[in-house]
Amino acid sequence: MVAAKAPMRIAIVGAFERELRPLIKGWPSRKLQYGGREFTFYQGEHAVVVCGGVGAERARAAAQAAIAEFSPELLISAGFAGALVAELHTGDTIFPAMIIDTKDGSRHPTAIERAPLGSTPHARTLLASCPEIASVGQKQRLRNSYGAHAVDMESAEVSRAAEAHNISFVAVKAISDEFDFELPLAVSAFIREGRFQTARFLLHTAMRPRLWARVLQLARNSEIAARNLCAWLRPSVLTHTIASGTTASGR
Repeated sequence: MVAAKAPMRIAIVGAFERELRPLIKGWPSRKLQYGGREFTFYQGEHAVVVCGGVGAERARAAAQAAIAEFSPELLISAGFAGALVAELHTGDTIFPAMIIDTKDGSRHPTAIERAPLGSTPHARTLLASCPEIASVGQKQRLRNSYGAHAVDMESAEVSRAAEAHNISFVAVKAISDEFDFELPLAVSAFIREGRFQTARFLLHTAMRPRLWARVLQLARNSEIAARNLCAWLRPSVLTHTIASGTTASGR
């Protein structure tokens, strides 16, 4: 277990560094051990970022490490999400009012309703947190079963970590795949221990021309989503109030 250091107001938990690269570029980083795992923390002036890998268990471990190390006032689950409705498009950024854990149906409200942003349409959304990458068919079932607008894999467990420590929680998600975009089936096969094996996936794709168009589109979508996600995070999370009583600047 890492020893507690000086507190940070905000801890941001992501899956992949590439999702948050526009934000953390140039930030100093350091590796810390927690719970028998090594995490890389990127530290800005008012916030710290840790990317724990894909999936609920990895997200919870990263959130717990951030809480133990930095004692944040606000925990944010940030990253990509898939749209479940036609109204959400690539690059749209949502701030869900509720996280639904599809494993048990539990619902976890976020603190966004206490912020000025809480009155906007994208802050009245529902996010389904699912244990696997959702196909188009699964997206339809999630929308019909839960009335959700988007899906990710990590937010429910980050929310639970925040609840366990009585910390404010919000989710900030950028749409990387629209409701009718079918992700290449090979994607999930290249996730090992929460990490995406990029080199092996690219080699697999190179030998299958039928995948090229979708993979290229996914890469473009991911670039747009990362840029828009971080364009919002940088000015609004790091310098303004997002949840009641929690500011990054102290103003």
